[in-house]
Amino acid sequence: MKKRVLAVVMAAMLAMGALAGCGSKDTKETAKSETKAAETKAETTAAETKKEETTAAAADGETVKIGVIQLAEHPALDASYQGFVDALKEAGYEEGKNLELNFNNAQGDTSNCETIATKLVNNQSDLILAIATPAAQAAAGKTTDIPILATAVTDFVAAGLADSDEAPGSNVSGSSDMNPIAEQFDLLTELLPDAKKVGIMYCSSEDNSIVQADIAKEVCKEKGLEYEEFTVSDSSMVQSVAESMIGKVDAVYIPTDNLLAEAMSTVSMVTNPNGLPCIVGEEGMVVNGGLATYGLEYYALGKLAGQMAVEVLNGADVSKMPVQHISAEDCALSVNSEAAKELGVSLDAVMDRAKDVAQ
Repeated sequence: MKKRVLAVVMAAMLAMGALAGCGSKDTKETAKSETKAAETKAETTAAETKKEETTAAAADGETVKIGVIQLAEHPALDASYQGFVDALKEAGYEEGKNLELNFNNAQGDTSNCETIATKLVNNQSDLILAIATPAAQAAAGKTTDIPILATAVTDFVAAGLADSDEAPGSNVSGSSDMNPIAEQFDLLTELLPDAKKVGIMYCSSEDNSIVQADIAKEVCKEKGLEYEEFTVSDSSMVQSVAESMIGKVDAVYIPTDNLLAEAMSTVSMVTNPNGLPCIVGEEGMVVNGGLATYGLEYYALGKLAGQMAVEVLNGADVSKMPVQHISAEDCALSVNSEAAKELGVSLDAVMDRAKDVAQ
């Protein structure tokens, strides 16, 4: 009898041990699954947490850190930056109070853009402003978490910065400086009715310039104009390429090209004395010797990006913010009467609606 009782007790104990073992295994698997789920959730919400912290800091009057990469120093890009800062100021963000601006100029060197972008990411900027396409590409290559707003970028999609203008789909959006190229060629034919062949001059290493040059070629075809491309890849080539256009074309078209915007005075030093007028992409290039432009206001462009920055700091998702554009109706006609005089070109047909930057 005792043996039978002992056998039953032993069997019961073994059964309980087996059940306990199964329970321990199930518990471990459940815990492992829950841990993995928690890690996944933490990863997917990291960007939202960062955004919420930034928004809360702004609301509490704490300092927001914005890092800035500007490709080069010239009037258009400088105006973009000023517009951005003024938009922030209008919204209550002021340097020295609740805003820390870390401004960096790459001096036209794309390798400097890479170095600056790394610095701004390591500095844990709350937002990055990138002025010009190479600056935006450098910043986008360094972070997918920090919101990036770019301005003075012609085509966000072609530059690999966005899936589309309507829905960028990444941490990059901003304001585009796509030119009213067709209207600029209308200006060219109005001021230079005898021009038959146009030289399209641009930097072959700038994505934004390639896009505009391709559009310009199509416009030439539509207007029955011949064209020839003249490209540069660095500033050392500008003067020689400008000289190579003399006698080959009747007029020159230069888009909003960063390298040539910086070097416009070198171009006009060659073209104007040789009677070769330049229709250019923006007003700063007219100031430096271009004949005329029908171009957008870069201050207004930067202000658009600044207004977008305010939305981001207040919690907006940059990946869902459409790229902003300035319409042709908001562009302005600028001329250089001194250049016109040197070129022997009459501005009478447009002076009643133009801004003369030579005065």
